[in-house]
Amino acid sequence: MNIKQKIMKTKEQMKTKEQMKTREQKLPNWFDGQVYDEGLIVENPFSKEEYELNNIELSMYDFIIGANMLAEIGMIAPKNQADMQKGLTWFRKNNPEAYIALLD
Repeated sequence: MNIKQKIMKTKEQMKTKEQMKTREQKLPNWFDGQVYDEGLIVENPFSKEEYELNNIELSMYDFIIGANMLAEIGMIAPKNQADMQKGLTWFRKNNPEAYIALLD
């Protein structure tokens, strides 16, 4: 197998792993945020570290960030505060590396 074939095989394996990860992840029943169709690369505004999130992770990330913004200005209901904490727990379990890079 030449180097080009090895690179193509590695890319295909990474794509397959990402597809499996997307299929396996499910948003919890309590989640009432927007569910995106595609993922995105997200940057931590403090560390500038970037992490690629799939559509499910991006949906939860956006929910957490939105709830956090409301909490910072004192406009979050107790239920939403609890849901934000549940979202952080979900994210920590489903993608610990991204959690550390983006939310920790």
